[in-house]
Amino acid sequence: MDAPKQPSNETQRLEALKKLNILDTPDEERFDRITNIAQQFFNVPIALISLVDEDRQWFKSKQGLSVCETSREISFCGHTILQSDVFEVQDTLLDPRFKDNPLVTAAPNIRFYAGTPLQTNSGYAIGTLCLIDSQPKKTLIH
Repeated sequence: MDAPKQPSNETQRLEALKKLNILDTPDEERFDRITNIAQQFFNVPIALISLVDEDRQWFKSKQGLSVCETSREISFCGHTILQSDVFEVQDTLLDPRFKDNPLVTAAPNIRFYAGTPLQTNSGYAIGTLCLIDSQPKKTLIH
C-alpha cells in the first residue's frame, strides 16, 4: 500500500481548510443533496464529500457509508488532492498502490474509486467529491 504524499503547499492548504470552520460540523442538507445526486447519477453504492486534514479524511457528507472518518494514511482522497483533475482507480486489486489497502481488503471493500479535488477560491485542494463501488468499473467520468 502506498500512503498518499503531502502536497507541496500542505501548510497553506491546511490553513485554508481550517479557515472554513467546517471540520467536525453537523450534517448539512446542501452537502447531502450533492452526494445523493452523485450516488444516484453514477449508480454507485457510496458517494462522499471528504475533507483532508493533517491525519484523517473526515466526511462532511456520506451516502452508503456509516463511518465519519478514516486515517489519511490509508485514504484514497489523500491521493486525489494531489491531482488537478479526476483521480480514478478502475480496479483497486490490480493497482499496486491500493491492492493491500485495508479499505480494499476489508469493509467497505473498495474496488472502484473516482474522486475530484474540491478547491478553495485560492486553489487549495481541501478535500474531494468521490464515488466508490465494491465492484470494479470502467471509466465513469472521462
